[in-house]
Amino acid sequence: MAQRSRRTRSGQSAALLAALLACLPAMAMATQARPSAAQTADTAQRQPQPPRLPREVQATLDWVRASGNNAGLPFALIDKRGAAVHLFDAEGSWQASSPVLLGLAKGDHSVPGIGERPIAQIAPHERTTPAGRFVTEPGENLQGTDIVWVSYDDAISMHRVRPTNPAERRLQRLASATAKDNRISYGCINVPARFYDRFIAPTLGRAPGVVYVLPETQSAAAFFGFD
Repeated sequence: MAQRSRRTRSGQSAALLAALLACLPAMAMATQARPSAAQTADTAQRQPQPPRLPREVQATLDWVRASGNNAGLPFALIDKRGAAVHLFDAEGSWQASSPVLLGLAKGDHSVPGIGERPIAQIAPHERTTPAGRFVTEPGENLQGTDIVWVSYDDAISMHRVRPTNPAERRLQRLASATAKDNRISYGCINVPARFYDRFIAPTLGRAPGVVYVLPETQSAAAFFGFD
């Protein structure tokens, strides 16, 4: 989570910096079962077909493509259950996929006003990555590092992973063979740095896009309203 406290989208508050750093994870390590984002970035453009997507992710993709819900913008699908991001161009063609780290707590909504609260006042059960359709916006943190705002009001962003508290074992979580341990952030969507540089920065990092965060407490069809 990127804390909101009279901050601008270019990151003009100390609270924002502290919050961003608090939810930034470490760089991915490679595993055989779940390749690191560095491996994904190296191989994605050579793959003629996208990976086989989970049923609900595929159903959401089919709906976006058929309805044009992305409004002609590049878009990403965030699979919270699988702890993964799948990136598509404006025409709906798959570009790349990567594991991600997400909010510690399960849930599809943010606590009202959470973006204005200090990190220290956010309880573990409130550290959610909200589900929904979000029009993204390029931004920066206080250090001048680019990020992608997903929900500015809730202080949720997508950004590169960075080393953080070793006790949280974020690097190992990102590289593990299971998605069950990929819940650790304050709500931010944490993307491996190399993947971000190669795929996110040239698209969502330069102009508005759409991010669909799939729910985990109900079906995507019920949440987004498609059959």
